[in-house]
Amino acid sequence: MTSRTLRTAPFKIFGALALAASLAACGGGGNKAQLASDVAASRLTTIGVNAYLWKASLDTLSFMPLLQSDSNGGVIVTDWYVNPNQPAERMKLTVTILDADLRADAVRVAPQRQVLSNGNWVDASVQAATAQKLEDIILTKARDLRRATVAGG
Repeated sequence: MTSRTLRTAPFKIFGALALAASLAACGGGGNKAQLASDVAASRLTTIGVNAYLWKASLDTLSFMPLLQSDSNGGVIVTDWYVNPNQPAERMKLTVTILDADLRADAVRVAPQRQVLSNGNWVDASVQAATAQKLEDIILTKARDLRRATVAGG
């Protein structure tokens, strides 16, 4: 063995141990410190709600004008948005973050829809799947943000 090999051996061992600990935590059996770190990363920050859900909600709704945004209460309300491809229809959304944890039931979307009838906007029904699709998009973005943060940190 050369002196260089002896000097780098502890680093290789440490790297292998760190990799093994990371993989063990992924297996679910694992490392309680890593699990606690991951849970803490998914909880609230200086805002009053889960930061990943909040950011994902704002990103998802970025194409719509915002009417109200309350990070402490976890409520985002958009103004009416008219899709240029459907000028006789407009949508308004209220997104509520319900929990400090990144959970599937921690976000609720309440869509409102109106159609133009005889020059007046009239309330119309919203397809049942609309809210669920938007919630799924927000949750997917939030999980991606969390993964990127945990992997990068």
